[in-house]
Amino acid sequence: MNRALPVIRLRVPTDEDAVAWHRVFDDAEVMEFLGGKPAELSAYEELTARQRRHDAERGFCLWTVLDESDRVVGFTGAQPWEREWGPTGEIEIGWRLGREYWGRGYVTAAARTTLDRLRAAGLADVVAMVDAGNARSVAVTERLGMRRAETFMTPVSRREAHCYRLEL
Repeated sequence: MNRALPVIRLRVPTDEDAVAWHRVFDDAEVMEFLGGKPAELSAYEELTARQRRHDAERGFCLWTVLDESDRVVGFTGAQPWEREWGPTGEIEIGWRLGREYWGRGYVTAAARTTLDRLRAAGLADVVAMVDAGNARSVAVTERLGMRRAETFMTPVSRREAHCYRLEL
């Protein structure tokens, strides 16, 4: 059964979004596949500043996702994979939502909008790196039409990660 996706809006993250991201991601369940512990506010201040630079330089970034009432529910977008393992140098699409917004279609709606923006920016393809145990994110990659292409072992946590690919 296909349900209607929620109305979302994406914007380049503001200074205030660092505080909002810190608030909505301050949950061990949200961070389960990202190291397990919520990050400090300073990490989000740096992340939102970096995303503003990415948008200015590349035309894409991790955008803030706003719901139909303009509440910050998380982020989605794309940025280069800059680690020395995995699909180094490729453009990765990613997402993160506050726990209270899971299961409502926000990520799918936001990720589809992201793919449209990346196509418009001229990108030929994207990857998504997903922890093998993250069934919710695996389901999103499938809804986006992505296909699992490679498996990596993360160097620090020694967890299995899957690389999904999509030609735009």
